[in-house]
Amino acid sequence: MTKHDRVLYLFGSAAPPVFDVAAVIKDAQARGFDVCLGLTPSAARWLALQLAELERLTGHPVRSEYKMPGEPDVWPKADVIALAPATFNTVNEWALGLTHDFVVGVVAEGIGKRIPTVTMPCVNAAYVQHRQFERSVAELRSMGVRVLYGEGGFVPNQPGQGKPKEYPWQLVLDAATELAQS
Repeated sequence: MTKHDRVLYLFGSAAPPVFDVAAVIKDAQARGFDVCLGLTPSAARWLALQLAELERLTGHPVRSEYKMPGEPDVWPKADVIALAPATFNTVNEWALGLTHDFVVGVVAEGIGKRIPTVTMPCVNAAYVQHRQFERSVAELRSMGVRVLYGEGGFVPNQPGQGKPKEYPWQLVLDAATELAQS
């Protein structure tokens, strides 16, 4: 494995683009990141058959649950966090501080630790009609999270018309690279 100078916590929720996470990990590694992969419990179930390969690829355990008290941390300290795809549920839980899921807990705490963080939602146009979504995006931005949503980021599709292969992963990694260098 190549020597990487910066640690990226790459987190994903259960939206179809998460199935492409192995390619995203390889791209991040080519950019010089040591990648630690964290998944929401649903995303971990979706990728259950790939978890061993993803651990081999990253060289770290894939995490979807909090560690037990007293257990050592198995990951190096993050230089930057990228949470993508971020579902409607994940964005709202994070903005509201509801941290029962490991991934949401880490990104919520990351704000207080001043770890540069970027997120890109993956939601359909019906979900974004719920007023809480826009409030959550605004709240995360006000706390310093770079939210790639709207122009220059993710633009929702109509329900049932998602295009997971067109999810702009490059924007997430570009932002993570920029944040890690600043």
